[in-house]
Amino acid sequence: MKLNRILAAAFFGAALLAGSVADACTNFLFTKGATKDGSTMITYAADSHTLYGELYYRKAADYPAGTMFMLVDWDSGRQLFEIPQVAHTYSVVGNINEYQLAIGETTYGGREECWKEPVKGIDYGSLIYVTLQRAKNAREAIWWMTKLVADYGYCSEGESFSIADPDEVWILELIGKRSTPVQADLAKKLKYKYTDGAVWVARRIPDGYVSGHANQARITRFPQEGKRFSKAKGKGLHSTISSAHMSYLYEPEVECIYSAEVVTYARACGWFDGKDEDFSFADTYAPLTFSAMRGCDARVYAMFRRVASGMERYEKYAMGDATAERLPLWIKPDHKIDVLEAMALMRDHYEGTSMDMSKDLGAGPFNCPYRWRPMGFELDGHTYVHERATSTQQTGFSFVAQCRGWLPSKIGGILWFGVDDTYSTVYCPMYCGITEIPLCFREGNGDMVTYSETSAFWLFNRVSNFLYSRYSDMIKDVQGVQNSLEKHYAEAVHKFDKRAAQNEGEALERLLNDFSNRQAEEMMLEWNNLDRYLLVKYMDGNIKKEKNGSFERTATGQAAFPLQPHYREAWQRMIVNDHGDVIREK
Repeated sequence: MKLNRILAAAFFGAALLAGSVADACTNFLFTKGATKDGSTMITYAADSHTLYGELYYRKAADYPAGTMFMLVDWDSGRQLFEIPQVAHTYSVVGNINEYQLAIGETTYGGREECWKEPVKGIDYGSLIYVTLQRAKNAREAIWWMTKLVADYGYCSEGESFSIADPDEVWILELIGKRSTPVQADLAKKLKYKYTDGAVWVARRIPDGYVSGHANQARITRFPQEGKRFSKAKGKGLHSTISSAHMSYLYEPEVECIYSAEVVTYARACGWFDGKDEDFSFADTYAPLTFSAMRGCDARVYAMFRRVASGMERYEKYAMGDATAERLPLWIKPDHKIDVLEAMALMRDHYEGTSMDMSKDLGAGPFNCPYRWRPMGFELDGHTYVHERATSTQQTGFSFVAQCRGWLPSKIGGILWFGVDDTYSTVYCPMYCGITEIPLCFREGNGDMVTYSETSAFWLFNRVSNFLYSRYSDMIKDVQGVQNSLEKHYAEAVHKFDKRAAQNEGEALERLLNDFSNRQAEEMMLEWNNLDRYLLVKYMDGNIKKEKNGSFERTATGQAAFPLQPHYREAWQRMIVNDHGDVIREK
């Protein structure tokens, strides 16, 4: 049998060196009835202290019968095992394919009994990228992902997936199955036989609604109406799927589907003993903790409150109060959301809430809404936490995937792609039909310990890390360039769509490649100019004066004396409280 190890190594190569991508990620989901133009959108921030931001690309390909594909664990780089390759794979740009299918993820961990012991199976990263190469829409993606874990097992922690196509947006939550001696004894009494694989639930987000997940399982109770279809004929789905209900996945009225063992496995493990209709996936497989609310669901709350009124009722829950009203899985926004607002929603430090990271003394003298790790600390017998917001310094890459069904697929899908911190990145339009990746985003152009002058990741990190030193002043300059570029891109895409739609085949590919490459080059040029500008303006803690678009000079041509603003009053008081007796004038 022919081996396809080279393809596997190429596909996962960059991520293998990155370490765990799923340390902490944030996804927001927007149905087409909730957007201004009728597109669907999902967002994803891949946050990890060891992830290098680059844009993965795999071209469509044909394979002879008997070709095998080597799975490689996305986090560790460990080779797993080989599976049969399909006859034809689809082109994939980052996390979107040529048919406008987009997939994101967040890891919620869940019960350690389900994943702590090493077990053979497919990992969450392989689930995403193998599926993108094989599925054309969200329902096909759910079919493939659940088939893969049914056939080969699952070796990662509990995972939430965002899945979107031009018509629908789904959330799939999944966790592996394990057996301990105690559970095995209980299973015997219940006549339950353990098998490899995973238990899972998938729910379609109702049209007109938005949702989100951020490292905590979000599906609680769910409709188990699939049972009423038990006498109907199947729709030809693969027989190895571990759910009696998968035959109905392609029925339009089916908006919730789940593995056949999602409840019975929990009973066999002693985690649930109530009525089926009272079963909650999240409460069973990922019980709430303080950190799950405060460090995870709080990010979803922050987004909800920015698009809908009345969300403040959930703030106590977001701050870790388990007795407070729980955040819903989805909400209906007060207004339609466009792609620029979706980008803006990925930029958040809890501004306007009790958790606002720019207000307390931890923000330093210039209101910097970032906290270096670790996230928690103990002092005088008490435990404290630093907030974990949507915008964080350790983001490798993030995106807004936009799926537009009224356009041909290769034009309709756009991955608005950015690297580094979401608050100070620029989302650059990468059409899903491109066949060449711009140099600044290309795999292998630098890595986490290799600097590259032409890498967007290194350029954006250079700007952001300088920005953190005098944040309240410098962020305004960064946002000016950021807003200008993103508005320009949105207008350029609108105009280019019409031109691109008049082409097909190789001519269309050339147009798409040229357009996305030009936007990336413009971004790099403008950000390099910004980098130099910030250094000149804010060197040594001063702020140089400006006049008529230039730095001010004296009558003799010297640089004007710079501004030297005081530290904010709260910071001055802290200095006085700590050291006032020494520095006070006598």
